Order: sequence, then structure tokens, then C-alpha cells
Amino acid sequence: MKLYNTLSRSLEEFVPHDKNMVRMYTCGPTVYNYAHIGNLRTYISEDILEKTLRYLGYPVTRCMNITDVGHLVSDADSGEDKMAVAAKREHKSALEIAQFYTDAFMKDIEELNIKKPDVISKATDHIDDYIRMIKKLLQDGYAYEANGNIYFDTEKYSNYYQLSGRSKEDLMVAVRDDVEVDQFKKNPNDFGLWFTNSKFDGQELQWDSPWGRGYPGWHIECSCISIAYLGEYLDIHCGAIDAIFPHHTNEIAQSECYLGHKWCNYWVHMEFLNDATGKMSKSKGEFLTLSLLKEKGYEPVIYRYFCLQSHYRKQLVFTYDSLDMARVAYDKLYHRVQSLEPVSGEELDRDMMEVFRAKFKEALSNDLNTANACTVLYDVLKENMNDTTKHALIEEFDQVLSLDLTKKKEKKIDASFAAWIEEKINERKEAKQAKNYTLADQIRDELFSKNVVIKDTREGTIYEIK
Repeated sequence: MKLYNTLSRSLEEFVPHDKNMVRMYTCGPTVYNYAHIGNLRTYISEDILEKTLRYLGYPVTRCMNITDVGHLVSDADSGEDKMAVAAKREHKSALEIAQFYTDAFMKDIEELNIKKPDVISKATDHIDDYIRMIKKLLQDGYAYEANGNIYFDTEKYSNYYQLSGRSKEDLMVAVRDDVEVDQFKKNPNDFGLWFTNSKFDGQELQWDSPWGRGYPGWHIECSCISIAYLGEYLDIHCGAIDAIFPHHTNEIAQSECYLGHKWCNYWVHMEFLNDATGKMSKSKGEFLTLSLLKEKGYEPVIYRYFCLQSHYRKQLVFTYDSLDMARVAYDKLYHRVQSLEPVSGEELDRDMMEVFRAKFKEALSNDLNTANACTVLYDVLKENMNDTTKHALIEEFDQVLSLDLTKKKEKKIDASFAAWIEEKINERKEAKQAKNYTLADQIRDELFSKNVVIKDTREGTIYEIK
């Protein structure tokens, strides 16, 4: 297994710290609103990584946090508190907001066939762990108290800029006029571990601490939750690329100063999903959700298939035209798989199975090349071997791809019927090109009489069996 490691900026062979268990941590959602489909692309990629590791024989324990403590949009203790804004907007308590959007997120990942992590932990369940870590960081001289708040001193950690690849000068907070500089920090890049004297006097979620009543900084939750459930040595930490700085950078600093040794060996970051205007973001106001795609007639699995056609480290541009292309391709693939006729008790072609397994593993082992893995699946369908073998291979590969290809979602289509449908669709296309719209309508009606409903898209005609 080879993975691109942000820490070394290179493709590395994956070697877990403990051969008996891969410990994997993925940053979870901040539950103040619905997840947009850009967020969900990251979770799909992380799901593929976990399932690939399991398919290749690695035992995996995966942990994910739920950020239900409102964090700020800036480390300068400035900007809006996301949970507080949502609570005010919807006339609910912060915890009610958190629970509502946690439930919505869990529904989204279930519909996208994303496996739930082995451990899912709320940030609010680990206040004692944060206090314990902060105490030790203060005791060892890595943190300091100023204006009633506790800050991490980034000058005390020599590798602070390693993950981001930036320099101290690059990251000066004061370079932007619209960023409020915290005058109580020793260094501009120092970050809050605990706030007792926040600009938000009405902060709803607060806890007692040795430094007064307050609430934790955003970054400390992932460090403490990971250590609590996965131990002192983490193999893989995942997240979107915008988490590299400051979130993951700050996680590394506080964790390694607390533990006294290297914490995580592999940092895997997923690229953005962009719309026509750039990065998809909730701050733009209206944003695309899985529910919206469903309202427009797209099954969640279509969006998953769309994401798998691109590499997780490449930016992916979302348009409805490209999603239509994915739907046409997926529907053809699904119907082709459904037309297979496996025979109970028929002998499997073991030699060919091993050939295609090797190709599938090679694609995924090469930094999760899901597009090539899907190509292997198409090659299986083209190969001259019995349907029983093809069906067994596709069912096995779908343990990783999770595209529901062998799942019976509709009436079974035999090969001859599927071929007849495609023939009629092509005849209708030719009739329309010849401007013989009467014949085109007759073909549509003929298909409908066989319970085949067709829909024209810019990328071709798709069909559904009713």
C-alpha cells in the first residue's frame, strides 16, 4: 500500500506502527448545518481508504469526532461562533442544534454507503481530557496564560511549520487588514487551548476548569479524542486540505509536546470539490446538499460514483452536466451487472479471479486510484468467463467501491431484454436525428409499455425499469 503523505510531500509505502492494528483518525463534521457535497466527497475518500486497507488485509480501527462545541472562524478569538449563530438562527439550544445536524450527517453517510467509523465521539464528552492535556502543556512550558485564556506557544515547538511547508513569515496573522490580531498572544500563530475571557460573553456551552469557567479551543478536541481511543501512536490522520493549516498543524504541535514523541506517521488530505465559482463552502449562503441532489432525482450512489471517477488528491469540479454523465455511465454499468446470470454451484474460474484481484489491488494500492479500480471492474465484464465468476468478482470489489452493483434495486433485467432496450434507445436516437419525431414518440411509448421509462439528458438517454 502506497499513500501520499503530506508530511513528507511524497508517495510512501504504508507501514503501520503495529502490524496487528491500523489506527486511523478522520476529522468529523462541525454540526451547525448540513454537510455540503464537498464535505461529503472527503468522507467518501476516507471510506474508500478504510475499506481498501481492510480489503488488503490490514485490521483497522477508525475514530472520528463530532464537533459539537462551537468553534470560531479564526484562531484570534474573533469572528462568529458557528454553533451560537446556528442556535440563534433556528431558535434552539446549541446542543439541540448539534444533535439535529449530527443525525442529518449520519443519514447522509448511510445513504452514500459510507461505513460508520468504529468510534464516533462528541467533543463535549472529553472536557476532562482537554483539561488534563492543557495542564501538562502548561507544566512543561509549552503553553501560557494571558488575559484569562490559555495559549499554546508555537515558538516552543521546532517543527511547527513542517506539515504546511510554510514559514513563520508566510503565516503572519497581521498580513490581512480584516483579521483581528490578539494582542495578548506572545506570537501571532499561537492558538487558544482554553478560553475563559472570550469576546462572546453569552457563550452557551461552558465548563469549570482550573483557569475559570470557559470552553476549549477547537484544535485540542481531535488530539485528545484520538489519544483516548487510539493510543499514543496514530498511523493515519485524514481530512480535507484546508485543515492542513492551522488545524492539523496545531494538532501535531500540542500532541507531540504532550506525548514527548512523534504522534502520527501519515497525513492524508483530500482535495476540494469546486463549483463554477470556486471552492464549495457553507459561508456562501446557498450550498449543495445530498438532499438537494435527491430532490433533483439523483440517487446518492450516483454522486459516490461521480467522486470515484477522480483521484482524491485532484480538485473536482461539480456541474449537473458532469453528474448526468456519471448517471448515464452508472446506469449502464448497473444494468450490465444486473443482467449477469450466475448459476448456483457453477465452478468459478479461480485463475482469472486472481488475475483481476491483482489488478484491482494494484490500482487501490497506488494511492487509492479509484478510477483505475473502476476500469478493472469494467474489464471483468468484458472478459470471456462465465457469469458466475464475473458476479463473484464484482460482488467482492464492491466491498470497497460500495456502488450497490449487485444489489437488487429493481426488477431483474436479463441480457436479452437489456440489449433490446439499448437497441430501441438507439433507434429512437436515429429517428430524432432524422427529425422523425412521430417514430421517436412511438418508440418511447413502446418502451413505456414494457415498463421502461426513459429520460433524455445532455449526455445521453438513461432508463429505469418501473
